[in-house]
Amino acid sequence: MFDPDELERYARHIVLRELGGPGQQKLKAARILVIGAGGLGAPVLLYLAAAGVGTLGIVDDDAVSLSNLQRQVIHATPDVGRPKVESAAAAIGRINPHVRVESHAVRLDAGNAPALVAAYDVVVDGSDNFATRYLVSDTCFRAGRPLVTAAVSEYDGSLTTLMPHRAGPDGRPNPTYRCLFPEPPPEGLVPSCAVAGILGALTGTMGSLQALEAIKIVAGIGEPLIGRLLMFDARALRFETVRYRWDPDNPLNGTGR
Repeated sequence: MFDPDELERYARHIVLRELGGPGQQKLKAARILVIGAGGLGAPVLLYLAAAGVGTLGIVDDDAVSLSNLQRQVIHATPDVGRPKVESAAAAIGRINPHVRVESHAVRLDAGNAPALVAAYDVVVDGSDNFATRYLVSDTCFRAGRPLVTAAVSEYDGSLTTLMPHRAGPDGRPNPTYRCLFPEPPPEGLVPSCAVAGILGALTGTMGSLQALEAIKIVAGIGEPLIGRLLMFDARALRFETVRYRWDPDNPLNGTGR
């Protein structure tokens, strides 16, 4: 049940067709894990907290630096030097005291990923490297957890939702991350944002879309981006969607696994 403060706080959700009170209750009961409290994770955490997600887990072993503040809007100048999980938790508390924060000040690896992912209902990946993206997507598949994953580079962003542990409308498995990207690019081919730069507001756009996807999944509304890759060109302000399918040769849920 909601107390009077929550009823007023979430009033614009509660009056929404499709979402309404039942959807808001689902958000309150949900546990969402956010990988990274950086450029993508910052808006994800802010909007999920404002939306009333009951428990937010944050995985990040980094500290706030001055160069982060151009895009990582959950942190502020006084937070420089502070662990990002602490800074993000404090910001969430200011936005919505009804949200419980579980801070994981660790670097995600093969040893800790299974237990972390299994403890949550939905995972949102805001990591900045391919190794972590593959680790998160593989772990979510094995744990049977929906994953909303995005990537950004300079002026471009992409986003998709993965539920390969479920079957699609045609009876075939939904595609995995490895169906979309079978192998990571060669080392050094894709420069980091420290080398190539990143438009700050781009991360806000893509992170907000990730939060929207997570809310839809939890509340059971709309159509998630399963089997669809949403691409955004910030310079042209153009969105494009590319469909992709299950690859029977993929190593996770392929026929030869």
